[in-house]
Amino acid sequence: MRTAPWTHLQERIGSRLIRIMSVTNVWVFRLTGGRLGGRLPGGVPVLLLTTIGRRSGQRHTSPLLYLRVGEDLAVVASKAGMPRHPAWYLNLEANSQVEVQRGRHRRKMVARCATKEERSTLWPEFVSMYGDYEVYQARTRREIPVVILSAGLPSEHDPEHSLH
Repeated sequence: MRTAPWTHLQERIGSRLIRIMSVTNVWVFRLTGGRLGGRLPGGVPVLLLTTIGRRSGQRHTSPLLYLRVGEDLAVVASKAGMPRHPAWYLNLEANSQVEVQRGRHRRKMVARCATKEERSTLWPEFVSMYGDYEVYQARTRREIPVVILSAGLPSEHDPEHSLH
């Protein structure tokens, strides 16, 4: 499957649409405790990921599809296959500590990039859950990252907790 890459204009418009849809989804999700906005049609689960802005220091929340991986959660930094990583992923490079909300439950977690082995196992599961991920990967030259969210404290010396 080969899909044309995003043009600069498409990326600008697409980024704005994603932002509008994300802000709306976060508002509805929080208002209803995830009863609305907590699942896509077909039952695909959505969580809210709150990061700290790498430049602003402000909290930013993004709705993301996720998979459960044992006690952990996994999300995808797809940005619909655009050439650049989403802002939330770039924020994680600066600060891996996050807050995750599923339904009404909020929890502090730590983010890290999936290892190559984890990604090779999880990517097909994500594509099975949400087929557009395959289109997004075909549309971009970057390898779309899979991020693991775990309870606990980050270790500055553990490369497993690095997003670089």
